[in-house]
Amino acid sequence: MTDQTTKETLHERTISEDVRDFGDLLGEIIQEHASTHEFETVEEMRKTSILYRDGEIDSREPLYDTLETIDEGTKNSLARAFTTYFELTNIAEERERVRNLRTGSQDGTLEDSLEAAAAELSDSDTETIERILEDVLIQPTFTAHPTEARRKTIKAKLRSIAEELQTLDEHRLTDKETKQIKRDIEAEVLGLWQTPQVRQRRPEVEDEARNVQWYLTNTLFDIVPEVYDELDDAFEAELDADFDIPKLFEFRSWAGSDRDGNPYVTPEVTTTTLERQREVVLERYLDRLAEMSSVLSQDGQRLTLDEGVQDPLSNIEETLPEVREEVTKRYPNEPYRRVLLLMRAKLKRVGGVRPGGYGSAEEFYDDLSALAKSLRENNCEIIAETHVEQLMRQVETFGFTLASLDLRDHQQQHTETVDQVLGREGIEYAELSESEKIDVLTEAILEDGAIVNLSNQENVSSTAARVMERFDRLADWQREFGQQAIDTYCISMADEPSHVLEVLFLADQADAVNLPGHCGLDIVPLLETERALSGARRIMGTLFENEAYEQVLEARGNTQEIMIGYSDSNKENGFLGANWSLYKNQRRLADITDDFDITLRLFHGRGGSISRGGGPMNDALKALPNSTVTGDVKFTEQGEAISEKYGNVRIGERELEQMLNAQLSARKQAIDQPEEDVEDEWVDAMETMASAAREEYQELLETDGFVTYFGQATPISVIENLNLGSRPASRSGERKVEDLRAIPWVFSWTQSRCILPGWFSLASGIDAYLDQGGEIETLEEMYENWPFFQTTLDNAAQALGRTDMTIAEEYADLADEELRSEFFPWIRSEYERAVELVTTIAGRDEPISREWLRESLQRRNPYVDPLNLLQTQLLAQDERTERDEQTLRITVKGIAAGMKNTG
Repeated sequence: MTDQTTKETLHERTISEDVRDFGDLLGEIIQEHASTHEFETVEEMRKTSILYRDGEIDSREPLYDTLETIDEGTKNSLARAFTTYFELTNIAEERERVRNLRTGSQDGTLEDSLEAAAAELSDSDTETIERILEDVLIQPTFTAHPTEARRKTIKAKLRSIAEELQTLDEHRLTDKETKQIKRDIEAEVLGLWQTPQVRQRRPEVEDEARNVQWYLTNTLFDIVPEVYDELDDAFEAELDADFDIPKLFEFRSWAGSDRDGNPYVTPEVTTTTLERQREVVLERYLDRLAEMSSVLSQDGQRLTLDEGVQDPLSNIEETLPEVREEVTKRYPNEPYRRVLLLMRAKLKRVGGVRPGGYGSAEEFYDDLSALAKSLRENNCEIIAETHVEQLMRQVETFGFTLASLDLRDHQQQHTETVDQVLGREGIEYAELSESEKIDVLTEAILEDGAIVNLSNQENVSSTAARVMERFDRLADWQREFGQQAIDTYCISMADEPSHVLEVLFLADQADAVNLPGHCGLDIVPLLETERALSGARRIMGTLFENEAYEQVLEARGNTQEIMIGYSDSNKENGFLGANWSLYKNQRRLADITDDFDITLRLFHGRGGSISRGGGPMNDALKALPNSTVTGDVKFTEQGEAISEKYGNVRIGERELEQMLNAQLSARKQAIDQPEEDVEDEWVDAMETMASAAREEYQELLETDGFVTYFGQATPISVIENLNLGSRPASRSGERKVEDLRAIPWVFSWTQSRCILPGWFSLASGIDAYLDQGGEIETLEEMYENWPFFQTTLDNAAQALGRTDMTIAEEYADLADEELRSEFFPWIRSEYERAVELVTTIAGRDEPISREWLRESLQRRNPYVDPLNLLQTQLLAQDERTERDEQTLRITVKGIAAGMKNTG
């Protein structure tokens, strides 16, 4: 079979049909529920934009003419129409991706598959494969960072439409069934059209936490055992020996526990988050046990059972007498159902006041293991594999916590708190030198008892009181929900050893740490500034030699987690400078930990956009320096990237498979070759390019008037008030680049179609290397043979391919003429040269190599353009009505949907 015939055999529809049918349906709804005039205006704008993109007309002036003649109500409908169109088109493209995945799976042509990973491992000996499996642990960490522009209500409607479209595409239906489903889709699209696009209030932290929990319980919970099954099958097909596959995935979350810059993340919110996560995962386990009860109805007289399975209730009459009575009555001759009923009873008592519940997820797992063993002994292996062992994988992965929480806060908050609590003891902490701070903290941590009372929050600042309460509650959370439920503390902007020891001191005073022997936290410095990254040996070396911290490491298995921040590093250094700095400093961290015989776990603070560390995860994992690939890796998942990756079960499964493929491959490579071959000439080239690029980027930011230009030539003023998330857009409340959070910085440039953070100064860096005698052939060789350089250039190419300078010029025209003439030619020149250089080095005609992405952009651009032009027209108005403001906010949503990216 060819790919095309396989695709046609498996599916009833094509992406062209989906896009056309959605467009026609939306047009009919606009005509019927808005007006014929508004529909005709949308059609005129759409067709004119296509004519311009196709080169049939040489100016966008007709589009502006139309915008000048329509009233504010029609403008609002125009914005809503194109925004809704993109939301439906995104569903169509998601469906097309699923079609391609199913076709590739059927034909065996999927790249980065688990079969490919197993084949790659097949040339390793059994001991090495077992070591790789033991080392690998992938920890996606979901954050509440506000990069998801859609309302929860909108997402629910879109998911319903996607499910109906799946049924149309994957099932053979009667005409009557098809008609019914199409009617259901029409009803949902009408509801989508009539639903407000813009949030009336800023989401609360609890909303963000529930959003993360939805993806964990509704897609990932079901995906995880499927991925393990796929790996089992791949190993069985490719490898000679049998392998017990250990836990390879663990999910974590910041939603409800990330306090950095978000005053609404209170201890009460964290408590609620922990309670709800336990509640929803227990509900899923109860559901699974109920499903299993309909399968495990075997007659006990036909089974050979050991004592534990034959009468599992024999030792619990006193604690669960009502369970004994119910079991005897309902299942006198069905022992497996008795076991399941007991498990359900014990699950229902977890976290409650009634005794007899499971004390840990491990106890539940052990009971399931005993059940699976009995089924296998009774020739019911297929039932054990299909039902019990899949649930065991879920329990192993999600425990009773669903996702472990990471606490996080800015180092300044801890320093202020320590200064005030020690001040009560007569120690002027703020006046001490760094070495003196380390000595004071170390001595206090090694004391047998607490020296400060965190429960006494009188006569301290509000900041100190909040921090003290958080640490005071930490030990309670761990006792109530288990240590693994909240066992990591991340420190933003850490650039001194004392910043880590301050958190250790506060945790020690709260009894979450009791050295030697017990440390309930991984304390994770977030190195995100150039000073912190370049000072990594000073920071980490000091800690590794510290008497108290040595005991922490011993208690935590001699593993040190270090987070590296992509977002602020990019905002500070520019794209190329940041990427090279991060690469070098990851190697430096690996060298430091290796010197002290410490295992490194890198935590990659990646965003959704290219400039914030985004891009294909499997490429990113394979491009990491070999010395940093210990097998254990952690990375953030944010905003719209979460819904794009995990909103659909099949796409979510593919994402996990690609991650696992990459990490297994990278760990094998790291074992086979601890240091990758990187020519000195390549390193020198990168040093030259990165240094020049950093200088050019910083010159742009530091030029007088740039911040004003940024404010005038992007919709940042609208984005700051969009109610995207619970966290404020700026750390200080001022419009300064250094204080502006990375997300609105990138979001604003993306809206204006000038994705400057993803490529600016790349050309200046490359040209500096060439001007100093470097050769383009060397760069081509680097691209061909060095995964880091290839991935860096390909990511820049994606940002270049999404940039549209003709639209960006419309935004530049909004700025004062003096600022426009100063900055826009500079930016445009850098862009044009970058396109020329990237395509030359990569050996292709266009920046973007992926055909599906080029097709997607070609399909979208004519429909994004009207939204951009409407947005610039509204931004140019000195005064806007309330309806205009609403329309402006809708254009932001629509462009985000059209670009499939915010920040």
